[in-house]
Amino acid sequence: MTTPLTQLHPAPVIDETTRLLAEHYVFPEIAEQLAGLLQRRLAEGAYDSDSAEELARLVTADLQSINGDRHLRLKHHAVPVPDEQGAAALEAMRRDFDTSLGGAPRVQLLDGGVVVLEMAPMLFPLKWAAEPLSAALTLASRAQALIVDLRSNRGGDPDTVAFVCSYLLDERTHLNTMHWRGDERTEQSWSLPHVPGARFGGSKPLYVLTSDTTFSAAEELAYDLQQLGRAVVVGEPTRGGAHPCEGWTVHPNLEVTVPVGRALNPTSHTNWESTGVQPDIPCAAADALNRAHTLARARLAG
Repeated sequence: MTTPLTQLHPAPVIDETTRLLAEHYVFPEIAEQLAGLLQRRLAEGAYDSDSAEELARLVTADLQSINGDRHLRLKHHAVPVPDEQGAAALEAMRRDFDTSLGGAPRVQLLDGGVVVLEMAPMLFPLKWAAEPLSAALTLASRAQALIVDLRSNRGGDPDTVAFVCSYLLDERTHLNTMHWRGDERTEQSWSLPHVPGARFGGSKPLYVLTSDTTFSAAEELAYDLQQLGRAVVVGEPTRGGAHPCEGWTVHPNLEVTVPVGRALNPTSHTNWESTGVQPDIPCAAADALNRAHTLARARLAG
């Protein structure tokens, strides 16, 4: 059930959205352009729809129209969400976490000693996900080759990316650097020197499956491992969202998400924004598991 515009009033939503862009968006020049665009569109009556869901769709299209930043969104929530910053995303994540075995819904032994580990629908906050992911990765550590399936993963927590990488490498490794808006502060991400379980390690064959749904932190996991030469990426180019973002509730049913930083990989000196992670072995997402399994078996046989 949608919320009528007579109850939400689009002008305050647009005003608050432009304020948040001006204060927080990692690219201030783009924020200024977007603020002007949203206010012009409001004045033209472009947002005079009859539902909050439609308003979210229209504003999101305009937010992404200048530089294609897919983390810039006005998100609609059918159920009213709290006013606290990030509360909307947290509630939705918790529901997904509880119904996906903590983000590791599948660990399966395939022929030839190959294990597939699916991580979906997100890489949840590490304080939630450490236990289930550690259990899944420790179980998979016995495999001769490992396939990490990220085809249905839409993002999550960079700390969880580093946690997963720690099971797939032999030593502490620099993975990524975040540059934050407004100052010269940077934050490096490294794999961990110790993990609460058994490592798969850094030498056995590793494949990562991607699709055009794979997004954000899931893209970072694929990209980090690819740039390190640790994994072969199989499947489709990913969606292309490299900017960490935060969310603010601007109406009981609407949340604006704004990127507040940008990633810089220490190997490539760039990131996957807009371009997506390009697979080493391109194929349809539906065929990626069979393709990776065939590659793994051939490598083990060789």
